[in-house]
Amino acid sequence: MISFRQLRALVAVADELHFRRAAARIHVSQPALSGQIKELEERLGVQLLERTRSRVLLTAVGKEVVERARIILRDVDELVESAGHAQRKFTGTLRIGSLPTVGPYLLPPIIPELHSRYPALKLYVRDGLQDPLLAGLKAGQFDALIVPIPVKETDLRIEPLFQERLEVAMADDHPLAGRRSLERGDLRGHDVLVLEPGHRLRDQVVQICEQSQATVLTDYEGTSLDAIRQMVAAGMGVAFLPSLYVRSEVRPGAGVSIRPIRKRPPSRTVGMVWRRNTALQDELTEIADVIQSWLRLNVGPEVQALSGPK
Repeated sequence: MISFRQLRALVAVADELHFRRAAARIHVSQPALSGQIKELEERLGVQLLERTRSRVLLTAVGKEVVERARIILRDVDELVESAGHAQRKFTGTLRIGSLPTVGPYLLPPIIPELHSRYPALKLYVRDGLQDPLLAGLKAGQFDALIVPIPVKETDLRIEPLFQERLEVAMADDHPLAGRRSLERGDLRGHDVLVLEPGHRLRDQVVQICEQSQATVLTDYEGTSLDAIRQMVAAGMGVAFLPSLYVRSEVRPGAGVSIRPIRKRPPSRTVGMVWRRNTALQDELTEIADVIQSWLRLNVGPEVQALSGPK
């Protein structure tokens, strides 16, 4: 019979691609690890790994088995976690993933609020791009994500948090800086700075530029919102910046002017997503409520708190 120990051994080797490191990771001897992998291969009747003196590779079928093993182990871990969960709500470590265009400007003022409410709860926050974060959530590497919605996956619970405007940033001496607000058509022919590929915000801004007949500057793509802001201040072009970022990082006298789009202002909706079968349903729902309440009390109309599962 296939054992969970064998599956954990296989996943460890798949992650490390090195028997010694994999054995250390799951706290077994290297011969014991090799024996577990061999037993699993014999039970399945297939070769899962290609072994040489210098490297370890997964076979094609090995890759498929590893992905299934990850799901099985994740579900087992959640079953164990759920069994004793009622006695330890809001304790332990909550692993949250977020985009670099969202988390750094939303979470810093909210984390102290969460800590005051749940002092026994520890928060681990990691930024990343949306597709890898969603893959990590499904694999059990995160308990929840804070990301733009909608998302394509159907096996996730989605709690909308807020909708924020995308505002136009420009150098103080830019021709458009003399206006109090803009129309989409005002951007026609102007150069717009965007983030590098892989960012969900980049895709949205490119679409806005196509609709407004603005020019996307692909030769000067930014690695972060801060990089975009600095290029704007240098007069290299205009940019669309999320309102929470503007509220957090754009200061008077820094050479950057912010102007809203008057009609049909572009915006994005951000939500908190988690696996439907997680044992942390109640806690995550309550944390989402805390975030929504904080936003209602502390930000202006450019960021609208939302509520209600989708």
